[in-house]
Amino acid sequence: MNLIIKEITPDYDAVISKIIKQVGAEFGAIGEGFGPSDPEVAAMSQHYSDKEASRYFVVLVNDSVVGGSGIAAFNGSSDTCELRKLFILPTSRGLGIGKQLTEHCLSYAKSKGYKQCYLDTLATMESAINLYEKFGFKHLSHPLAGTIHNGCDVWMLKTL
Repeated sequence: MNLIIKEITPDYDAVISKIIKQVGAEFGAIGEGFGPSDPEVAAMSQHYSDKEASRYFVVLVNDSVVGGSGIAAFNGSSDTCELRKLFILPTSRGLGIGKQLTEHCLSYAKSKGYKQCYLDTLATMESAINLYEKFGFKHLSHPLAGTIHNGCDVWMLKTL
């Protein structure tokens, strides 16, 4: 398996948008209050830049995009970032891709000086939650103030 993690470019916008929406629907993340419905999903490359201390990465396996994830400031914070839109196609799960992608994102977050990383997700995404727990994310009893994903029911935070 030839796996490459690289920064998103406009060439990958359409395919990652499709993956985010497809995987979101698989887990019931449909409509307002869920990441797949965010306006940025249509053109992810336009919403993440190193200048903004944010990046979105795509994962290619044998030259095909199979998923992605990103890091961006949470609600304009310089200390807290958010792990965003980690979605992987069903055919590519169980291969350690989520782990490598999370490591890549957290390494980027640390390099940008973030002190903690927040995420919100759904309880139905059990394998993702298990992955986040292995990385040291702790469960919160409620979302951080300012989250736009009010459809999510799991909130986690990690000290970087």
